[in-house]
Amino acid sequence: MAALRNTKLAQVAIVVADMLVSRARFAALLGVAEPDIIETLPGEEVRLNYRGKRTNAKAKLAFFDMGDVQLELIQPIGVDSAWAEDFDLKGERVHHLAFWTEDMKETVATLDEHGAPLIMRGDMGDGQYAYFDGVPQFGVMLEILEHKRTELD
Repeated sequence: MAALRNTKLAQVAIVVADMLVSRARFAALLGVAEPDIIETLPGEEVRLNYRGKRTNAKAKLAFFDMGDVQLELIQPIGVDSAWAEDFDLKGERVHHLAFWTEDMKETVATLDEHGAPLIMRGDMGDGQYAYFDGVPQFGVMLEILEHKRTELD
């Protein structure tokens, strides 16, 4: 069975109900300035695919740099996304762990072998991101980030 071959954690992400409230709480807890809030482009503009269908979902994001790992806050906007699905089922909680890859196509196959199927992907600049349902096998959703996009077919 293939492995991810990247043991460096990139992000721990938490899905939240209210970005302004959550960002302020985490900034106070960590003793740092509140980071900027970024709103993702609509799904149609980033080829967002959720459970096999195109979606126009968006999210508000805030990133706290914690050395080698980012703490990411995600507030879903709209429906039909891994963000909204997770929030609707379980409320505010850890959403995913993220890792980088050099070959998304290979990583999709590897995670599928490990029982974590691809459920959402979207473009991110020249790269892409993808979410995998790792909950049954690993207790948490997994996100894979790629700097230079390799097409998934």
